Amino acid sequence: MKEYKTITEISGPLVFAEVDKPIGYDEMVEIETEDGEIRRGQVLESEDGLVAIQVFEGTSGIDKNAFVRFQGETLKMKLTENLLGRVLSGSGEPIDGGPPIEPDERRDIVGAAINPYAREYPEEFIQTGVSAIDGMNTLVRGQKLPIFSGSGLPHNELALQIARQASVPEEEEGGDDSEFAVIFGAMGITAEEANEFMDDFERTGALERSVVFMNLADDPAVERTVTPRMALTTAEYLAFDKDYHVLVILTDMTNYCEALREIGAAREEVPGRRGYPGYMYTDLAQLYERAGRIQGREGSVTQIPILTMPGDDDTHPIPDLTGYITEGQIYVDRDLNSQGVQPPVNVLPSLSRLMDDGIGEGLTREDHADVSDQMYAAYAEGEDLRDLVNIVGREALSDRDNKYLDFADEFESGFVDQGFNTNRDIGETLDIGWDLLSTLPEAELNRIDEELIEKYYGGDESVEEEATAD
Repeated sequence: MKEYKTITEISGPLVFAEVDKPIGYDEMVEIETEDGEIRRGQVLESEDGLVAIQVFEGTSGIDKNAFVRFQGETLKMKLTENLLGRVLSGSGEPIDGGPPIEPDERRDIVGAAINPYAREYPEEFIQTGVSAIDGMNTLVRGQKLPIFSGSGLPHNELALQIARQASVPEEEEGGDDSEFAVIFGAMGITAEEANEFMDDFERTGALERSVVFMNLADDPAVERTVTPRMALTTAEYLAFDKDYHVLVILTDMTNYCEALREIGAAREEVPGRRGYPGYMYTDLAQLYERAGRIQGREGSVTQIPILTMPGDDDTHPIPDLTGYITEGQIYVDRDLNSQGVQPPVNVLPSLSRLMDDGIGEGLTREDHADVSDQMYAAYAEGEDLRDLVNIVGREALSDRDNKYLDFADEFESGFVDQGFNTNRDIGETLDIGWDLLSTLPEAELNRIDEELIEKYYGGDESVEEEATAD
């Protein structure tokens, strides 16, 4: 351990100190103030004779008389299967009043990149219980599927719903709910939001299979840069060492990126788009690409990062770069929310690029792909006709067009709107889809195989006829 009393400058969350020996990048640091208080930090930049240290607990109270001790190792996460059911701070320390963590091992939070050759292609269904996701934008094990939201929208409620309902269906080979775990990483949330999260986790029992990392809005911004890495390191341990299927929910990535911008400004870096660091794409990719499956390992890491788009602008650098890296997005829509739809997911701009590989016979149900395609096309046509109605009025439309308008209304009220406490399995979701499609003329179902139409079209009546024939 190397100790110095050579602080030259304090700028925002950064402390600059002179050194006479080489200091490693990302090396952990202890800073002891004159009154004996210990602050933790991490080397952000190391040059000959000078280092920049980002202080996790903030620099208030630190002056040039403080002692700086370099630990000789990088930040590591204490790992054990007993972390399940625990609530930790954004830097990985227990805040639930429970006992100290007794780790089986300690692992660097930066993680190791997955060899592309060793990656196993994601193609196994994860059931969230949310029809707009399961039916139309299916989540697959090992996928990274972000939620794009806006300020004031109920993305937190959707995140909690997914956290408590997500499961690996038992009918899949190897599927077992007991092997499913949730890592919840909160960054820059308010105390009120934190209380809501914890109340829901405890009330529903979801905490028993979860590890929660909490970084509040009044916690240092620097801590936000390590919170997702702590969460993902824990997820990788549970997935690839303990064979869990792990769902990682990170909210809010916008706060994480704001912390990057704050640190970049303190370092006087040349800013990129809208003041964010030029390396933000690389930084986000380092987080998102830690999702996946590895050949020969039973477990998987699936990510649902949540971000609030500033000004609901999906061309903003944060959603823009996230969209490049991830495999789709789920849009939380302000108009649907104002209509009282829960969850207000707009399926038209939403996308899951791996959906086709995660659905179908043996994975969800034989009719899943066709039902999804047909509902998407019908809803899109109904949306277009709504614009036309504003011009010519509904009376000017044909009977066919009016059926599509009715379909769009019923799709939102019956399929998307299910409330935040309703858990639908994939069979129930697809049955609702068939009930909706049965309101359209059979000739309009041009995206569905004829055998499936014979089997499912017409709702309960067709089922009764099939049973009678048997």
